[in-house]
Amino acid sequence: MTKLTSIAIFIAGIFVSAHAISAEPIEVIKAVKVTEPEKVELGKMLFFEPRLSKSGYISCNSCHNLATGGVDALPTSVGHNWQQGPINSPTVLNANYMLAQFWDGRASDLQAQAAGPIENPKEMGYSHALATQTIASMPAYRAHFAKVYGDENVTIDRLTDAISTFEKTLVTPNSPFDQYLLGKQDAISVDAKAGYQLFKSKGCVSCHNGPAVGGTMYMKMGLIKPFHTNNPAEGRIAVTGKEADKFVFKVPTLRNIELTYPYFHDGSVWTLEEAVNTMADIQLGQKLSDKENLEMVAFLVSLTGDQPQITLPILPPSNKNTPRPVPFSHDLMSSKPVSSELLK
Repeated sequence: MTKLTSIAIFIAGIFVSAHAISAEPIEVIKAVKVTEPEKVELGKMLFFEPRLSKSGYISCNSCHNLATGGVDALPTSVGHNWQQGPINSPTVLNANYMLAQFWDGRASDLQAQAAGPIENPKEMGYSHALATQTIASMPAYRAHFAKVYGDENVTIDRLTDAISTFEKTLVTPNSPFDQYLLGKQDAISVDAKAGYQLFKSKGCVSCHNGPAVGGTMYMKMGLIKPFHTNNPAEGRIAVTGKEADKFVFKVPTLRNIELTYPYFHDGSVWTLEEAVNTMADIQLGQKLSDKENLEMVAFLVSLTGDQPQITLPILPPSNKNTPRPVPFSHDLMSSKPVSSELLK
């Protein structure tokens, strides 16, 4: 065989592999390329900043914990004054692949999403005005804003832009399944391969597809059979007002699904085995055998990728101009700037 023939076969193999990958309903998650490192660093500081909440205790990371798959591992999150949140907290990992944010899609992108919890009385319980005032009270933060945006002005748009820029870096590439898609046949088990074939043949891919294996569409929860829950959330109808959108939610990502329990918008299911059987029943009208369930779960576990390696930021200290936190409902202190007389 001539060298030219060998090269031709090699090139043909590349095209065949590329075609095989493109033909799959699930796409490979790619490692992120950071183009604005200073903005990402500022966004990371703000993501971990508890003083964006009225209590001075709740940060973005409280509900989207980067140590636990980007979720808080609770059925619904704990908000200001220990209030119960209205819905299960979705993972922040790979969230930039979603068509919109929140279960009902009310935020068009990550920046719009970042603004919501700050002023939600059941979440961070603050206001945008006080949040920006708090950040602007600290010289180190103003210096960061000047470096990133050209001047020291702290606005809610800049603040949420920085947070969303950081969140866009929270991707999880190099999962065993991604390696399998790229041609490494032994990257996943025999059971996982069988599970993937079931995932396609049973129709799961009609909703769970693309890089995030979900997040590209809305779908009714309880398509074939009703989904019984005590959670009051009704999905897209809250956004559109259309009766047809009742119990229609954004299809969640299945990336890192073994880490993001409990499952569904009400957080009512704690195991993948039960979640798989429930979805097969109410969405597809099918009953899986124990073997099929085992294989499907093996496939889903293969979707866990490399987790973001985060070095915790050192946050600037508060000072006499920083609004004081109000961590308890009976606290008589306000979130207004503290007078220098009180600090003497």
